[in-house]
Amino acid sequence: MADTNASAPGWLRTEGGLIVERGAGTAPVPPDQRFDMLLPPFVDVHTHGARGIDFGMLGSDPGPAIAFHHENGTTQLNATIATAALAEVKKRITELAPLVWSGELAGIHLEGPWISPEKRGAHESSLLRVPAAAELLDVVEAGGGTVRLITLAPELPGAMSAISALVAHGVVVAIGHSNASAEIAREAVDAGASDVTHLFNAMSGLHHRTPGVASVALLDGRLSVELIADGQHVCDDAVDLAIRLAGDRLLLVSDSMAASGLGDGHFQIAGSPVEVRRGIARIVGTGALAGSTSVLRDGVDHLLTRGIDPRSIALWTNGNPARLLNLQVPALRRNDPADFVGVTAGRISCVSHRGELSFF
Repeated sequence: MADTNASAPGWLRTEGGLIVERGAGTAPVPPDQRFDMLLPPFVDVHTHGARGIDFGMLGSDPGPAIAFHHENGTTQLNATIATAALAEVKKRITELAPLVWSGELAGIHLEGPWISPEKRGAHESSLLRVPAAAELLDVVEAGGGTVRLITLAPELPGAMSAISALVAHGVVVAIGHSNASAEIAREAVDAGASDVTHLFNAMSGLHHRTPGVASVALLDGRLSVELIADGQHVCDDAVDLAIRLAGDRLLLVSDSMAASGLGDGHFQIAGSPVEVRRGIARIVGTGALAGSTSVLRDGVDHLLTRGIDPRSIALWTNGNPARLLNLQVPALRRNDPADFVGVTAGRISCVSHRGELSFF
């Protein structure tokens, strides 16, 4: 049994990996664990891997990466495949698809290769492609319905037709890695784009005479907005701006890479060499940020220590990402899996996954 002393005190009883009872007020029997509050488990729509595993790596077993996210409170995740040769992308989709069908993954996210050379970040420039609707649909069909999200740059030739075709096939399209003007970004939303890949990072920004993708993300209520809140990718002032202007539309994402959970060293992402030093991943030679080595738990802890409302955090890490991908996710209801995140003294102190507790 878990007891919480938040502003609305309550309790949960778990058995066999499920929440079998919950109630308000004081627990009927002394609880095994007590927390200041409980958060529902996290849903990460944008993660490249962890523990040395890149979800885009052909033939690799994603199990250790999935387990690492589970241990840190993320119980549902999109496996993000970064830019690669198209044949490799299709092959990897077919390798990951059974894990989506079985429920181990929420879906597959393709971040590239249909992105802007100017805003490619860690993605290998020689592998980038111009979006063509037929090509994109062919890739989607290789996954048998498991490709749930695709990031592309709407300023590229053919992008609008591709967006319309993908949305008609049930794929969520995110604007990202884009140097588009605000006008083109709005046109993409009109065509059906409904998400923005990692706000402020790898996109045209907020210049006062030439507003770009970031301005549309903040102002257009039709868009969900991904945000990396690890304290490195986006400064706290910019996070606060996003919360004020798009707070009901935010989704926290980790953008975690293979180095997550391993410490410093040399790695690869999207065909580019990466060095991780003091937990920060940068492209060798350019110094550009190359994904993150954090997980959603780290971003949530960062926001909690800044006094951000936990109810908003729950929306950004559970409700909003679930709605974006049309997922049924645990949310501390009776008969839900016993998946929750315990907070004590303003920090995450425990994660329960199917009733198995991990303490921090």
